[in-house]
Amino acid sequence: MLSAVKKIGNSAGVIIPKPLLAEVGVEAGDSVELRVEAGRIVIERVTNLPRKGWAEDAKRLAAAEDDPLEWPEFGNEEDATLKW
Repeated sequence: MLSAVKKIGNSAGVIIPKPLLAEVGVEAGDSVELRVEAGRIVIERVTNLPRKGWAEDAKRLAAAEDDPLEWPEFGNEEDATLKW
């Protein structure tokens, strides 16, 4: 299937037809891994996002006030003003 490289700001992009995305299980907005192999650009679906959910967990811990320092002796200067 033929496509073209298009300028997008200071970068470039390629339009990937929906049938090709569906074939590898990728949708618009999904994370993909890019790499070069033997002079080819390989786009691979990311199946394991190592930090997925971290932001939500951090917000939940902060709201529950369940986020004490693991090593308090290495705290920040601001920590001295906090009431644990």
